[in-house]
Parts: sequence; C-alpha cells; structure tokens
Amino acid sequence: MPDFAAIEAAALRIDGQVLRTPCVESRTLSELTGARVFLKFENLQFTASFKERGACNKLAQLDAAERARGVVAMSAGNHAQGVAYHAQRLGIRAVIVMPRFTPGVKIERTRGFSAEVVLQGDTLDEARAHALELARQQGLVFVHPYDDEAIVAGQGTIALEMLQDVPEIDTLVVSIGGGGLMAGMAVAARALRPDIRLVGVQAQRFPSMVNAVQGTQLPMGRSSIAEGIAVGTAGRITQDIVRRLVDELVLVDEGDIEQAIVMLLEIEKTLVEGAGAAGLAALLKDRPAYAGRTVGLVLCGGNIDPLLLAAIIERGMVRAGRLVRIRVEARDVPGTLARIAATVAEAGANVNEVHHQRAFTLLAAQNVEIELVLQTRGQDHVESVLQALHAAGFHAQRQGAAAPSIGA
Repeated sequence: MPDFAAIEAAALRIDGQVLRTPCVESRTLSELTGARVFLKFENLQFTASFKERGACNKLAQLDAAERARGVVAMSAGNHAQGVAYHAQRLGIRAVIVMPRFTPGVKIERTRGFSAEVVLQGDTLDEARAHALELARQQGLVFVHPYDDEAIVAGQGTIALEMLQDVPEIDTLVVSIGGGGLMAGMAVAARALRPDIRLVGVQAQRFPSMVNAVQGTQLPMGRSSIAEGIAVGTAGRITQDIVRRLVDELVLVDEGDIEQAIVMLLEIEKTLVEGAGAAGLAALLKDRPAYAGRTVGLVLCGGNIDPLLLAAIIERGMVRAGRLVRIRVEARDVPGTLARIAATVAEAGANVNEVHHQRAFTLLAAQNVEIELVLQTRGQDHVESVLQALHAAGFHAQRQGAAAPSIGA
C-alpha cells in the first residue's frame, strides 16, 4: 500500500505538471454551518478534476517499453480526461473506455486530448471488463482509476497541500467513489495530523464503500447526478486504507447534492459536478456534527452537463421558493386574468408562465383554473403573494411545493 513517502515522492514528480490549487476559507459557508470551512478548488485543474494528479503520477513512472505500448483506462469522464491529457503531453497512445451514459461534455473533452474513446457498457464495471480485454489483446498498460498505488499516491498530494496551506484543519470531508481520493488523502493526513477527523461521503444510491467496509448490503441504484462517484465496486487497496484510517462514512441523497451544487454556484461563484459537491452536502446535512471545527472540503471536479446543471438550478429555485406554481380559481370573464396579473405584480412577483384550464376541471361552467408559474424572492414572499390574491377575492393555492430529485 502507498505510504507517506510515496505521496511525498508523487508531489515532487507532479510538481509543475498539475496546478497547485488554492485552498481558501468560505466566509459565507462558515457562517451558515458554524464551522470554519476551507475549500480546495480542484475544479480549477486544466481538466477540471483532481484525477490529473493520480494519472500524471502513474504515467510519469512508466518505463520506455510501457510508454511505447500505450495505455488503456476505463472512466466515466474525469479519470479519462486526466489520463488522456497527460498521455498526450508525454507522447503516449491512450485508449479510453467509457460507459454509454457518460455526459457528452466529458466524452468530447477526452477526444480533444487525442485519446481513442470507446463507448462500452452501461456501468463502470462493464467498461472495466472491456478495457481489460483491450489491454490483453493489444498489450496496453491498464491504468485503473482508483485501485492502483501510484494513482492513490497522486491523489494524496491534495491533503499534503491542504495541510501545508491551512495547518489548523482538523476535519477533512471527502467524496468517495472507488476510494482513490479518500485513501490517498487519509494516508497523507494521518501522517501529518494523527488526530485529524476523516469523513468519507458516498451517494446514497451507490454505497459500495460503505457496504465493503461496514459489511452492510445497502441496495445499489442505477444512476446518480454524482456520476463521478457512482461506482459499483470499491477498490481492494482503497477499501483496506479506508477501513483502517477513516473515522466515518456517510451517505447523501440526490436532493442534498443538488442543493450543494446550487449553493456553491451562488455563494462561491464556482461550478462543480455532483461528486464535487458531495462533501458540502454532507456538511449541510449534519451541521451540528461539524460546529466549531475547521473543515476542509475538496471540490474535486467541475465537469457537469449543461442541461443537467440547468435542471438542478431550476429545482433549487423551486426548493427555495424562488420559483413557485400556484393555482387560481376564478370566473371566466374578460378582465379576470388582467386583475390576477396586476395583483401579482403589485405583490412584487414576476409571471413566468400562464396556463388556462377549462375542460379538465371540476369547477362549475364559466369558471376557470389559471395556473401561474411565478418568480419570487423566497418562501415568505410566496405567502405574501397568496395573501394578496386572497385579499383581491381570488381562491389561490400553492402547487407542488417541493421539486423532485433528478433521476428519481
């Protein structure tokens, strides 16, 4: 297993080849959570993910014969881009096997680094099987995304940098898929701060590490907005390290992750994918457990599909009450809609959509249901708008107060 010396060697090896990303305090998140919250902006790497570190460390150690043969990797996107980019930089052929569900933005970025992309299988396990077969057939060096000592050591350089920059960090909250990031950071952090608290975070739909370490049999889902940590099988190397060094494993659901993505976008003006928001999701879900502590979070990736991001933002606005759907029952006579719109405007809300329902309603004839989608300032403002409509003589009620989770 990689030790602290291997992580120090990796730091020297990748120095100048990957970005030493900033680790800075978020004052707003600190105020909201009661902890001092420091963010490590790994989404600022050239490929927008921490995966560059392990890939660079692995490829830099290949001998001349291995470089001549080329490499093959399987990945849902971020490991793919890290391997492809550093293989291109080092003049090594790279074949990347990606599951068919991989977001288009990650596929195109990987191809942009001159990698040969093969779409195979619906899961990472199926993609891995095909990658191993290609390695056997073509003599390629297989570069595992997490179950490899060189990969784990490269990811561990993140904790090295964080504790050098902010020595007072006493808690690290880190997302887990296969476990390479958490394992590497745990080895480094325990060597530098034996008393540090280490918390691993998994998507509730993919509790593979939790099952492996705790011996549970929690059900596995089929999809998650955090596809970067939607891993069906924990690594052998990584689960041994996590079992030995990590204090706690927690699960976060899709809604928790969505909320964290929107908060980071609004508060920090930074874009993260689902896996990159998992640490903040865990912190927000259990704030009392972190109150008074100095917490380090890794924003481990920023590759998110634009359409998915748009859906998450819209759902976030619904949860916050800033986008609301209300139904108004009224007489179907000229001027009614104008009165409703004027009442809404006087209450300070903006109308996004209007829909009249005449046929599919139980109201008496000559009555109509008018559904409005409004932009508001929040939950209290919604109540003010409803009160204004009631005062104007309309029967109005809110519809669908909560947004469904994406992928539900």
